[in-house]
Amino acid sequence: MAAHRIERDSMGELEVPAEALWGAQTQRAVQNFPVSGRRMPRAFIRALGLIKQAAAAANARLGLLAEPLAEAIGAAAAEVAEGRHDAHFPIDVFQTGSGTSTNMNANEVIAHLAARRLGREVHPNDHVNLGQSSNDVIPTAIQVSAALLTRGELLPALEHACETLRAKEAEVGSIVKTGRTHLMDAMPVTLGQELSGWRTQLENGHARLEGVEPRLLALAQGGTAVGTGINAHARFAQAFCGELARLTGIAFRPSRNYFESLSCQDAAVELSGQLKVIAVSLIKIANDLRWMNSGPLAGLGEISLPALQPGSSIMPGKVNPVIPEAAAMVAAEVIGNDAAITVAGQSGNFQLNVMLPLIAYDLLESVRLLSSALRLLADRAIAGFTVHPERLAQALERNPILVTALNPVIGYEKGAAIAKKAYAEGRPIREVAEQMTNLPREELDRLLDPTELTRGGIKGGGGGGG
Repeated sequence: MAAHRIERDSMGELEVPAEALWGAQTQRAVQNFPVSGRRMPRAFIRALGLIKQAAAAANARLGLLAEPLAEAIGAAAAEVAEGRHDAHFPIDVFQTGSGTSTNMNANEVIAHLAARRLGREVHPNDHVNLGQSSNDVIPTAIQVSAALLTRGELLPALEHACETLRAKEAEVGSIVKTGRTHLMDAMPVTLGQELSGWRTQLENGHARLEGVEPRLLALAQGGTAVGTGINAHARFAQAFCGELARLTGIAFRPSRNYFESLSCQDAAVELSGQLKVIAVSLIKIANDLRWMNSGPLAGLGEISLPALQPGSSIMPGKVNPVIPEAAAMVAAEVIGNDAAITVAGQSGNFQLNVMLPLIAYDLLESVRLLSSALRLLADRAIAGFTVHPERLAQALERNPILVTALNPVIGYEKGAAIAKKAYAEGRPIREVAEQMTNLPREELDRLLDPTELTRGGIKGGGGGGG
């Protein structure tokens, strides 16, 4: 059996592996771009398959493709969307900036599969790519794949993390601890209040992603080469979006301005920016967990994260906060991806952005990584950490900043003197305040009750400076 077959394109003949579903244009790209070994993501190939399936159905509805031909193309494209032919998408991410090579890869694979069904030739350009251009297909695929992956993976992961935090708040929320600002002792908070801050960060991240959707769901498809819609039926875009909505359950619609949709990638940059915000939130939460878990003897030791693996190849018994560390590294990668997407987004030269494959790869990687990291942090760190109430109470008892609650009664200057003396002598604040003021013990107990202090407001009356 021959190891190769001969394929032809507008530049001439070329040898292609005999078993390959692709044709000459894909093979040229394989030879031209041996850069990274990274291929376009599965989510992107899925989107391409859905786009070709929807386009075939739209062209059939408009009378531009015979029904048997459209059905064969649609069935082949559906197989691509399902991931049955991923091995036949070999092109490197770092390729032609329009993604033409990947669009033609899809056209050739689908044409090959459709020809098998029909028993006659199906042309990758004239039939599979009918009414389309790489210049509108690839921007459309970026937004379709990002929308599908965000809805299918990231939004549910955020919801899961928020539910996990909400359950943990209910479990440990009433426990009072020392608050910290500048990493220094501050007024008390409850663990529930602290965790609610994390949860609200992620809830806001969820809302930000939903806020991007109106721009993300407006598609370039129909703009063809430069935004004028040349070679596409006047009703193609509307028919295409209707078919794509039917296939995905998402209300995609034509862009209101194809010149914007082809020449820039502002929607992708916007989405990446919101992913960066979630990454920043993830780092904050991961680092708080690491600090609270630090020790167990020489650190804060407020909580113990689940022990998942030995932490050192030389120090026996050491256990490290591996899940928060992994989450923080994911967040760093997402922030780096955002920087690359920002630079790529600037590369809209006149009527086309020319860093589309890079935007697609980094955007989808960020969505996928955040989805995984959020679930890991929720399930293997937050859900299972244990609290050390005695350690929290000990630190709280000796926290000189509790004297802040006495400000309305004794004034700031007197409070500062009490705090300094308590800290210098390692004595509880109540004991020193009783010695240095004329306030009775019962009044001090009431004013300095840590639980009451977490509820805010002025607890006492009387004189004294503010």
